[in-house]
Amino acid sequence: MKNSLVLALYLLSFTSLLAQWKPAGDKIKTEWAQTIDPENVLPEYPRPMMERAEWKNLNGLWEYAIRPRGKSRPEKFDGKILVPFAAESSLSGVMKEVGKANELWYRTAFEVPGNWDEKNVLLHFGAVDWKTDVWINEVKVGSHEGGYTPFTFNITPFLGQGEQKLIVKVWDPTDEGPQPRGKQVKEPKGIWYTPVTGIWQTVWLEPVAQKSIANLRTVPDIDTGSVKIDADIVGGIYGDIVEVTVMDGVAEIATGKSAVGESVVLGIDNAKLWSPESPFLYEMEVKLLAKDSLAGEHTLQDEVKSYFGMRKISMKKDDYGIVRMQLNNEDYFQFGPLDQGWWPDGLYTAPTDAALKYDIEKTKELGFNLIRKHVKVEPARWYTHCDRMGILVWQDMPNGDDGPQWQNHNYFNGTEFKRTARSEAIYRNEWKGIMDYLFSHTSIVSWVPFNEAWGQFKTEEISEWTKAYDPNRLVNAASGGNFYRTGDIVDLHNYPGPAMYLYDAERTNVLGEYGGIGLALEGHLWRPDENWGYVKFKNSEEATDQYIEYAEKLKKMVKSGFSGAVYTQTTDVEGEVNGFMTYDRKVDKMDFAKVKKVNQELIKVLQE
Repeated sequence: MKNSLVLALYLLSFTSLLAQWKPAGDKIKTEWAQTIDPENVLPEYPRPMMERAEWKNLNGLWEYAIRPRGKSRPEKFDGKILVPFAAESSLSGVMKEVGKANELWYRTAFEVPGNWDEKNVLLHFGAVDWKTDVWINEVKVGSHEGGYTPFTFNITPFLGQGEQKLIVKVWDPTDEGPQPRGKQVKEPKGIWYTPVTGIWQTVWLEPVAQKSIANLRTVPDIDTGSVKIDADIVGGIYGDIVEVTVMDGVAEIATGKSAVGESVVLGIDNAKLWSPESPFLYEMEVKLLAKDSLAGEHTLQDEVKSYFGMRKISMKKDDYGIVRMQLNNEDYFQFGPLDQGWWPDGLYTAPTDAALKYDIEKTKELGFNLIRKHVKVEPARWYTHCDRMGILVWQDMPNGDDGPQWQNHNYFNGTEFKRTARSEAIYRNEWKGIMDYLFSHTSIVSWVPFNEAWGQFKTEEISEWTKAYDPNRLVNAASGGNFYRTGDIVDLHNYPGPAMYLYDAERTNVLGEYGGIGLALEGHLWRPDENWGYVKFKNSEEATDQYIEYAEKLKKMVKSGFSGAVYTQTTDVEGEVNGFMTYDRKVDKMDFAKVKKVNQELIKVLQE
């Protein structure tokens, strides 16, 4: 009888939650949208590169209100929003425009677990677009600008007994502001998409000691058979120690210690190299030890789990004088799709972790070894999936500004867009933040500061700074943009078919975008009457044949100079119908077996 009562109460509670939330609107949705539990949204640990045992997920139903910008905090809220889905998305349950003239307010409450009493409590935001202000128990604890980088507040001093009140305010001007925004515009059409306002990645709590590990930077060196680990420490003092242990499975293979502020460098004998064909990762434990002046011993303060791959990305001239990209000191053709990372139901946010992983799985199924992550940054788990599954990543900066969207190409002597000092500072701060956030992910092999001259400025300076900040990856200074003799790559865009119209004998040459083969499938369209592709076909067979024809042309260009290529694109996105899959991921639009066969042939051209 008691169990029946408990079950009845649970069902009543769950039914009540469902009554407060359901996907909004009548747009197409993915199958994952049907599996969302508003009490258990994206429950996976959000930062696998630095994992602790204890944490608390704050995702779920919060209160929200949309109010004119500059007005005081609302006394009454408009309803419920499902965090972490943006207000404009279906899965938020809101699906309303916010816009430059308004601010989006959130309110929720939480309790801190009792066994955290002796710890500092960190409040983490995976990403919020764009300007964020945060209050705990009526006290403003901090602000953050940037739509793509994680941020954290130590909220310990502001916590009381029992229930804690959290209020968040967000302002996002989309394409009417100076901030990076990717493909978001106020009036989406063609290749431009719906705005994303507010919280769009997991919000979570984490307990840490007074002295703790804040960040790890891992640099592998296959030439010396070593790995360097730098740990950023909060509260550390002279005499404290960082200890690193590396495991191959359960076997401990290397360990070392350093004083706080010094690097730990470990030899990795007979290292197993990471590649898309063999994505082996070493597991790693990092501990922070503090000296107890009374006992005269070091005691454990903090411990995180991490991982790394032993791999090298570089360039070298081949026997014909062509500069080739190399992976682990071998010529390696990098080939993959342009991946926008958009979802019809969640917009910037995949409905579930399985959905987040799905596009990578399909990319591997198509025989590719690369993804170009296009003018968007993903949650940390996406990069971990790439690390573990074996896929190379070119990471774009999500450019944007309140100036013109596109500038004319004038190669080598291009006239660059002049940003305001404010806009330039925002760009530099967020680009550095993105690189810091993603620095240790094995899969990332190239940084792409600019795309197609969109907001392009001070190209040589930005490119050289990027290379100096991370000399262990390639820099693709301007993918399809105004070209300067800077960076490691000359990146051409040509639609629909592949073409080589520029060549640089001192840098590696790639085709950063081509293709765009369109196929609109009724029942799977974001806009039933307005769809766009560079070329359009009526059925899968025609689209597949065209893809193979382009691939055969590209094979010849690989021999004559291209070292990488990117096909547009992984999925349809809103009005674009040029994906391998429909926007709802329910239909593979080409013959994947035929595509994989020609892709694998193309990748192997350099080994022939």
